[in-house]
Amino acid sequence: MKLSTKGRYAVMAMADLADAAEAGPVTLSDIASRQSISLSYLEQLFAKLRRADIVSSVRGPGGGYRLSRTASEIRISDIILAVDEPLRATRCSEAKGCLSDGRRCITHDLWDELGRHIYLYLSSVTLEDVLERRLFGSANGATGRLAPAATSSTRAAE
Repeated sequence: MKLSTKGRYAVMAMADLADAAEAGPVTLSDIASRQSISLSYLEQLFAKLRRADIVSSVRGPGGGYRLSRTASEIRISDIILAVDEPLRATRCSEAKGCLSDGRRCITHDLWDELGRHIYLYLSSVTLEDVLERRLFGSANGATGRLAPAATSSTRAAE
């Protein structure tokens, strides 16, 4: 399953906002230039994030956006769901199955369970975790950090 640009860009922009927030409200044009995301696209995403009460806007000189809650209270799944990004791996709609006659395909349960795992993982990760690089798994080899379940024999093998 591949997450669309809408979800990825929303998370990237929120991480940028959280990282720069100590200096005060952050403008979308600053986020756009740092993350190479279209300003008009960010405006659409932030309208949805504002409606979901994940960000708030500050008007006037020195205005911009800030987090509505702390980074430790904002889950990645909150961000993705706020921008209307479905977290499903099946091709089924809620009312209809995968196949043209309305039945579920033979692999429906596999993809449905994968979607649940993705949602559970993204629900377990906060914006603060992303900023502090507290993510575990095979992808963090670049940081040299081990997942908490790593044993001393695993460390010795490295």
